[in-house]
Amino acid sequence: MTLSRVAIVAGEESGDILGAGLMHELRVLNPKIEFVGMGGERMIAQGLESQFPIDRLAVMGLMEPLKRLPELLKIRSKLAKNFVDTKAELFIGIDSPDFNLGLAKKLKKKGLKTVQYVSPSVWAWRQGRVSSIQKNIDLMLTLLPFEARFYQNHQVPVRYVGHPLATEIKADDPTEARQRLGIPLPASERLLTLLPGSRSAEIKHLVPVYLDAVKKIHEIEPGLKIIFAAPNQKKAEQIRSFFGDKKFEVVVGKTLDAITAATLVLAASGTTTLEVMLVNRPLIVAYKTDWLSYKIIGPMVKVPYVSLPNLIAAKPLVNEYIQDAATAENLSEAVLSILTNSEISKEQCEVFAELRRELELPSSLIAAESITNLIAALH
Repeated sequence: MTLSRVAIVAGEESGDILGAGLMHELRVLNPKIEFVGMGGERMIAQGLESQFPIDRLAVMGLMEPLKRLPELLKIRSKLAKNFVDTKAELFIGIDSPDFNLGLAKKLKKKGLKTVQYVSPSVWAWRQGRVSSIQKNIDLMLTLLPFEARFYQNHQVPVRYVGHPLATEIKADDPTEARQRLGIPLPASERLLTLLPGSRSAEIKHLVPVYLDAVKKIHEIEPGLKIIFAAPNQKKAEQIRSFFGDKKFEVVVGKTLDAITAATLVLAASGTTTLEVMLVNRPLIVAYKTDWLSYKIIGPMVKVPYVSLPNLIAAKPLVNEYIQDAATAENLSEAVLSILTNSEISKEQCEVFAELRRELELPSSLIAAESITNLIAALH
């Protein structure tokens, strides 16, 4: 059996990247395949018939999803009905597990085969979710090897595919990246890139702290160049709304160049930390959410780290400043420490290179072949 119509849903920028790569490889295997669902510009460029804007699923913490629950449930219900009515044969949920696993459950009952691409963090917290995954997911595709081992131990069909970003992102010269960004700064001059996240709530909580930290940093290093990076114009405008009299450059839609151009990166926890690792730039991680979400979710977390480089390395390679620890004092001290101690940068980057080699597989191809084999095994 060959697939003719696939339902696919991604809920944020990183999922759009993964989805586009997977769609491309699936179409190489079957040029007549059609895609319907929800995704961003990259997936639409690969032929996705997207029924809702991708940013409608980009929620974080506890309070924001609760406030928008009626809208999210309505979107999920409409997608499920459309997928069934248009006779989709397979559903692929990309990340966004709270949304996609619920959608998979609905579709599984209707006879569709289900794949989850990118594991939820069941190995870190709320491990009871694995029983629902056993029932509702026919194939789990993981980006990290320790995730695959977790599912194997729980008898869930799984395939470790490596991380697509490890083959797509190349370590590049900072001078060339600065030229692409229009920043007339040679590689010998230091530049700090600030990444406050791709979600509105992340930006709300982190940008004020970043700005206070920058003020302290400039007291010691007045010549340090500072740039912010935003995934799109809407988020760039939100970042700028915190600037007041101070004006900083905000790079829009060119996060990878902003990372590559940097001497050092201060980033929100998330996929961006993996991008920094792959570009091989020194990194500091900060994360803040609303206090109620943190009080509820924080005690449930069962892993000692939040950033991907630390989780993959299984050691505190990158300094992490979480919630109350994400202060201007702590962040400024961490930045100045790395800027004045090249050994910290050197050690980080050496390990980053080792971790990259573990992840550097043809991920989109492996994922597409695994999905094709799943369907073939049914007939």
